[in-house]
Amino acid sequence: MIVAKKYLIACLLCFGSYLSYSQPSTDSTLQQATLESCIQYALQHQPVIKQSELDQLIAERTIRSALSSWLPQISGNYSLQRYLKLPVSLFPNFSNPTSPERVPVTVGVANLSNIQFSLSQNLFNRDVLLASRTADTYRDQARQNLINNKIDVTVNVSKAFYDLILTQKQVDILDGDIVRLERSLQDATNQYKSGLVDRTDYKRAAIALNNSRAQRKQAQEQIGGKAQLLKQLMGYPPNGDLKVTYDTLQLANEVYIDTTQLIKPESRIEFQLLRTQQALLKANVLYNRWAYLPSVSASANYNFVFQNSEFAQLYSRNFPNSLIGLTIALPIFQGGRRVQESRIAELQLQRSQWDLTNLSNTVTTEYRQAMANYKGNLATYRALQENLDLANDVYRVIQLQYRSGVRAYLDVIIAQNDLRTTQLTYFNALYQVLVSKLDVQRALGTVPN
Repeated sequence: MIVAKKYLIACLLCFGSYLSYSQPSTDSTLQQATLESCIQYALQHQPVIKQSELDQLIAERTIRSALSSWLPQISGNYSLQRYLKLPVSLFPNFSNPTSPERVPVTVGVANLSNIQFSLSQNLFNRDVLLASRTADTYRDQARQNLINNKIDVTVNVSKAFYDLILTQKQVDILDGDIVRLERSLQDATNQYKSGLVDRTDYKRAAIALNNSRAQRKQAQEQIGGKAQLLKQLMGYPPNGDLKVTYDTLQLANEVYIDTTQLIKPESRIEFQLLRTQQALLKANVLYNRWAYLPSVSASANYNFVFQNSEFAQLYSRNFPNSLIGLTIALPIFQGGRRVQESRIAELQLQRSQWDLTNLSNTVTTEYRQAMANYKGNLATYRALQENLDLANDVYRVIQLQYRSGVRAYLDVIIAQNDLRTTQLTYFNALYQVLVSKLDVQRALGTVPN
């Protein structure tokens, strides 16, 4: 009985661990995927953002590593030597100083050990000085790269989100159109059986219904692919469930933007990145000019020297020594390399100024194109708002007239097609104006991140 209980407990533990492993964490998926939640999820899980955050940490560690050269550098060294045969040196014959003869003499002891402690301090070094002056600039560059990637992710996720909900809305519109066509087909069939109309009416209804079903099937198939694209841009689990939620009225209220804003290239993150790069190039010019200056460092050494003919007694006698020193290294002639490298650095700095000029022109062009597209799409959207109300009213009236026998069924089909087309073009116009608004915000450098 005890063995059976132990076996049952072990099975429950294994099954529980399997469940806890197989069930994904609720933090990795979204319960309701609104646009804001999708963007926030992407900013926390997108691989590009994670890489940029790691790049920031790498940059910080790199800066600290470079700045560590300003601190004293302390090292230790230990050596142990045993001469298998002692060295021999030639000395003058002290018994006969006038003789040119040299007498071989064995020098040293068989066992030697050395323990050395060294300390060095950079007083002036252009590499360390460059690291010190550009530390904050490198931090800014890593931070700006992260911001730039966040802006890209925000814009891409927003556009993919709008594209997905547009397709979902198309499916909803076609669902409503299918319901209306099914009702019209039933009415046309009943009137044909009653002898009020000929067979062409219900055949036209059947053709229109089949076409609408085919369009819905096509739109429904596109939803899966567009949802997968949105997941990829968000860094979302590929097999995770993503239920997109949105409010059409809220989207309609978000189409407007202040069109009187003036373009400021310096507000663009790309411009700020170029400015940072230019600051690094200026520092590089100074770095190459410092090549004419000497490198200065101070040092101190303390040595414990142990010597003895008997290995067992090696560390019984110590002959320490110490020293301090100052080293000045001055490059005198390097074949003109320093002149050429200084000139290259100056030319690179001049080139970066043209990059800024080109970016300013590009930003101005992007803004004007984006604003023109936005205004055109907004005008189309406003016109289609009115058309949508008119198409609904026309379809309702013609449907009533057809049931009363005043209108032909062809008029009903035309009204249905006009209503469906107007609804589809209206929401497509809403999508276009939202996307063009994003382009304007990006051109202005006002995309939230």
